[in-house]
Amino acid sequence: MKLFSCLMALLLFLLQAVPGLGLPKDTLRCVGYHGFCFRSKSCPEPFASFGTCSRRQKICCIDTTSNFHTCQDEGGHCVPPQIKCLQEQVALCPHREWKCCTEL
Repeated sequence: MKLFSCLMALLLFLLQAVPGLGLPKDTLRCVGYHGFCFRSKSCPEPFASFGTCSRRQKICCIDTTSNFHTCQDEGGHCVPPQIKCLQEQVALCPHREWKCCTEL
């Protein structure tokens, strides 16, 4: 029993010490895109909705005044990395590895 409590204490310490280890995937994706998690169901101005956070309990909002605009806002289409773009746009796609193409 003593070994079990030591292992649990070590696990709790690691979850607190390593940033991002205990965060849900949708929250990590939001933070990866420089987003913020809000409790409300809609994003305040100048933010735009970009998915969810905290296992779909919060909304992920990104700043529309920064360089991090969504691909659709820029008039593009998000495509997987295997597809070649004639013209690529710098913008956010829901999947981190995907790219924003204005022309396929």
